Parts: sequence; C-alpha cells; structure tokens
Amino acid sequence: MIKLHAVGGYSEVGKNMTCIEIDDDAFIFDCGLFLPPVVELENHKQPYTEEQLKSIDALPSDIVIKKVRSKVRAILVSHAHLDHVGALPYMAHHYNALIAATPYTIEILNSLIAEAKTRLKNKIVRVMPNSSITVKGKSHDYKIEFINITHSIPQTALIALHTNKGVILYANDFKFDNSPIIGKKPNYTRLKELAKEGVLALIVDSLYASREMKTPSEKIARGLLEDVLLTTSNENACITVTTFSSHIARLKSIVDCAKKLERKILFLGRSLHRYVKAAIKLNIAPFAKDIKLLSFRNRIERALKKVSKRRTQYLLVCTGHQGEPGSILDRLARDELPFHFQRADHVVFSSSVIPNPINIANRNQLEKRLKEKGVRIFTDVHCSGHCSREDLRDMIEMLSPQYIIPAHGDINKLTALAELATELGYSLGKDVHLLQDGQRLPLG
Repeated sequence: MIKLHAVGGYSEVGKNMTCIEIDDDAFIFDCGLFLPPVVELENHKQPYTEEQLKSIDALPSDIVIKKVRSKVRAILVSHAHLDHVGALPYMAHHYNALIAATPYTIEILNSLIAEAKTRLKNKIVRVMPNSSITVKGKSHDYKIEFINITHSIPQTALIALHTNKGVILYANDFKFDNSPIIGKKPNYTRLKELAKEGVLALIVDSLYASREMKTPSEKIARGLLEDVLLTTSNENACITVTTFSSHIARLKSIVDCAKKLERKILFLGRSLHRYVKAAIKLNIAPFAKDIKLLSFRNRIERALKKVSKRRTQYLLVCTGHQGEPGSILDRLARDELPFHFQRADHVVFSSSVIPNPINIANRNQLEKRLKEKGVRIFTDVHCSGHCSREDLRDMIEMLSPQYIIPAHGDINKLTALAELATELGYSLGKDVHLLQDGQRLPLG
C-alpha cells in the first residue's frame, strides 16, 4: 500500500513537506519553513530553537507522521529555498534517514546548519542534476532520480521516486525555461521517458495555477533589467537593485548591466553572502571576480561611506525587496547606515512581492519611505520562477499521471490546479485530490 501524507504546504504557501509511505518504508520530500512568521529570521542575532519555531507555527507539523518516522529512509530536497529546506536543521534529527539533494542545495543546507549552531547526524548525499541514487528499503531498494528543471535558484530538481506501481514525481517548484541564463534547459527527454514507464502520481506546484499564461523565460527578466538600467537617465544617480538573494541568474544579469555602466558593484547583506558564496564555491557564479561581497556590519558601513562620496560610481545590490525589517534596504530607507538616498536616486525591485499580508505591509512602508526621499522606484522588473497555468498544462499532458496532487498553496491555489486537471479529463476526488495539511491519501 502506498500512502501520501500531506505534512505541510497544502494549506499555505511554504512550509513544504510531503511524506510517501510504501509498506515498511517512507520517503520525505522537502522540509521547509513557513516564512511569514520569521520575516526577521535573516537578521535575528541568536539562532532559533525548534521550540521557538514551533511556537510561531513556522515548522511543518510532522506529528501527523509520528507513527511513520521509523520507516523514513531518506529526506529528498528539491532545491535550496528556505520554504523547502529551511526546517531541516531543526527537524532532521527526528529521522534516522539520509538527506539527499543537489550540491548547491547541500551547500546552503550546511550554511543553515552552521547558523543554527547545531549538528545533524544524518548522512548527507550530494546528487548531481540528471542523476540518481539507490536507497535501501526494508525489503528492496528504491531508485530516486533528481531531474534537472529550471527555477529561480541553481540546481533545482524534480524528484522521481520509482515504485513497483509507477513513478511518483515531486515537481515543487519549477518552470519551463528554454533560455536559462545559468544552467541547462529542463530535461524534457527524461520526463517523456518517465511518462512511458508510467507516472503513478504527480505532486505539483500550484502557486500560480490561476495565471492564464506561460511563465516567461529568465531572458525576459534580463531584458527588463537592461531596459531600466541601460536606457534610463541615471548618470547623476546612485543605483540600488534588490532581488532574491538566491537568484544567481538574476544577479548575473544585474552585474552584466553594471559593467556596461562602468560602475563598481557591491553586494550587501547576509543572505546575499550565503547564496553567492555557495555559488562561488561550486563555480556557478560567473560574476565572482566582478563584485565585492560584504555581510558584516562594520565592512558594510565602511563601504557605504566610500559610496556616499562617489555615489555615481557604484551600483549597490542589497537585501530587502520584501521590505523585511532589518534588511539593508530597510535600514538605508530609515537612514540607519552611513549612506543617505538623495532625490532622483534609483531603486530597482527586480522581484515580486510574496503575497502574504506581512510582506505586503512591509513593502508598502518601505516604498513610502523611499518616495518621501524623492527616490525613483522601478518595480516588478522580474519574471517568476514558478510555473503558470500553461506550463502546468504542458507538464500534465507530457506525463499523463494516474493521480494529480496539487501542492504549495492555500485552498484557492490548489483548486485552480484541480480545475485545470478537470479540463484535461481528470475527476476531482477520483484521480485529482485536494488535500490539506495533516491529511493522507491512499495511492493504491
């Protein structure tokens, strides 16, 4: 008997965690944080404890699989965003199981473990994209593939768990980008091969299932950046760009523009330091020699004093695109650092606002402060890393899964994907299933 346990990410955006139970064995996909309660996590001076994070509902409630814990053979991580990997330093000790992920994801996990001032006893296995591992079960071995896919962070994988009843494919998160700035195109060949082998269940990203479009390629975001940075009058302005710290491809495009403007490039902030350092270590940050990467407060303050004297010679890349309290951009807007925005300076948001009330409120307050200073603001210079409705249609038609399980969203987002599935001939409650955190589903 195969059972799917919806641990987290089925009632909210984030906190992603799914457990597949197969007789005497079990496998966990992702183990992520719920970020809204911990918007200040990046700037918290002391490490959080598991108990503190539980008290603010930031961790998946794996009590729902307490009886399954002894069966778990592996924790399989799709990519390095905090809502997919961030809970592992606090929860992995519950399981006598190996952790498997791509090298970049492992680098980020190791940095999170160090920041949490903890140690994991779990064996950690690096899996290159488009390769597989074998995990020993109680009665037989399992093949698990990490299939290359495009997203907004390097080395994201679709994870295929091979069972005797077909493949269970965990597709959370992804988009189909045939012109990635960094990395390879999606491995369509392998996905089509899996379809022929038989896909028992598709667990799939529902975040933007209601958007009736195909998510644009990252090359479009690069074009938007070039349009703002290279064709707008900015000769007398300091330029500040903020984006997702983990978006290495976007950072490359920003650096390429800054070089054309002949500006010195400073990367400011802890999370930028974490994600870029990991990319540099793995030799997947082609801009490494073109930037100065700063995270400690005293080094940032010294650098900003220099910028203040020669403001038109620099392009700053910093944290704070969501308006996070304590981020570099938030502190600049509050005049808490030795650099002060002047009228007509440029602030470019190469990002979207993650749609939750805390982020929306913080971002609104940030933009209000910037406008009061007369700053020119450029928003939505961005393309999402998540699949939209037409990407999802292509995925479903390519794979023809027996079951579809919408994930990564509240009920409205999951329902949008379920409605698409019914358009394609699936039946709600029969072969497409809407689950909420804590529920389980037999898969045959």
